[in-house]
Amino acid sequence: MPAVIFPAPRRIPYPGGCVLEPAPYALDYLLKWPADVTVAGTVYPDTPVFPLLRDLLADPARYGVSAEGAEAARTLFLETAGQALEQEGGQRAWLEREFAR
Repeated sequence: MPAVIFPAPRRIPYPGGCVLEPAPYALDYLLKWPADVTVAGTVYPDTPVFPLLRDLLADPARYGVSAEGAEAARTLFLETAGQALEQEGGQRAWLEREFAR
């Protein structure tokens, strides 16, 4: 069982309109997207996933997971959120860049 569990993001609720571009909106949405995240058996309800993963990567021991477990969670996020971002015309590399900041 993975050390970190969270659902895949659903279709991004793009509000439409001529002011917003779908891809940048989707990136912003995914960086703030909340979900129930389970880390080493502890549930973090309705928590923004990306910021939690950044904290987890910075200090996995604080959350009771290994560095490998934290990296696996990052990979899962890039995979699932990347697919959602690509559906809106964005690039997975944008999410990778956010982790590097």
